[in-house]
This record gives sequence, C-alpha cells and structure tokens, in this order.
Amino acid sequence: MSSQSAYKINQLLLKVVHGDEQAFAQLLKTYDNTVAAYILSITESEELVQEIVQDVFMKIWINRASLSHIESFKSYLLVVAKNHAFNCLKRIARERKRKKAWIETVQPHHDDQENDIDPIDYGGIIDAAIDLLPNQQKKVYMLGYMNQMKHREIAIELNIATGTVKKHMLLALRSIKNHITQSAAS
Repeated sequence: MSSQSAYKINQLLLKVVHGDEQAFAQLLKTYDNTVAAYILSITESEELVQEIVQDVFMKIWINRASLSHIESFKSYLLVVAKNHAFNCLKRIARERKRKKAWIETVQPHHDDQENDIDPIDYGGIIDAAIDLLPNQQKKVYMLGYMNQMKHREIAIELNIATGTVKKHMLLALRSIKNHITQSAAS
C-alpha cells in the first residue's frame, strides 16, 4: 500500500472514530470485497459471506473508538473477519450437534418394521418453536445460543438487567421444550 493510500485510510479511520458515517461507508466500500473474498476462503459458503461481512463491519462500527490505535487497518480487519468466521462456523457446528443430540435423545429408535414411518424433523420443530417465542425471549435465546454470548453480554447488548436475561432464557428454553414435547406427541 502506498503511503498516500495509507494516509487516506488513516484519515478515514479518524473520521470513523468520531462517528462519521460517510467515512465509515467509504471504508466499507474500500474493504468490502477483500473481506468477502477472505471469508469465502475460510467458510467456503457463499451463504455465510454476506452475513459475516455485515457482522464484521458492525463490530468495527461498534468498537470504532479503538480504531485510532490501529497501525494496519487491513490486517486488523482481516483478523476480526477470520475470528468472526471461525466463531460462526463453530456456532453452526454446535447447532447441528445440538439438533442431532435432540433427535437422538427425543426421537425413539424404530426397528426395521417401522422404517416406513416418516422420521420427525426435530430441527424444523426447534426452529418453529424459536419462531413462536415472544420477541424479547427470541432475542435473548438467539444471542445466547446462536451467538454464544454470556448473560452479561446479552444484558449489555439489549440494555436490560442480567436477571431479566436469565428469566427470558429460562422461559424460552421451557417454551421450546414444551413445543418439542407437544409436537413429538402428535
């Protein structure tokens, strides 16, 4: 990178630190394709790329105060992107493992004579149960289980008390379990 373009990026970063949304949009435009290509090389999933790129730049915007201390923004950005991509892949793997565990735990094993019966789609039932949650419970559940955030982090994110997060999480889990039990019984 030339010293002139490095200077331009540093100027943009300083503007972003002070909340300049146009400078942030320019930064996004400058690095969007670079981050997308890098994430695609990690995840090998075009479906995840746009979601992760948005999350990465949202994280950059939220933590913009720390940008003034960054010496190489591109390197910093790619590390943030890599970490977020790996966290996303881990989350997906945990979710698949969780759904598989639900299926193995809840769904009775059928012998060969019962193979004509359609297996219950517990993944779909869980997704439906999540969709039925009240808005705040759904947010808490998604942040906790999908984004692997701790109760304290969720409380900060949603600007609610940690005790409220725990209550919403408990109610969400109860509701999901009841929905699964009812769906499996019918």
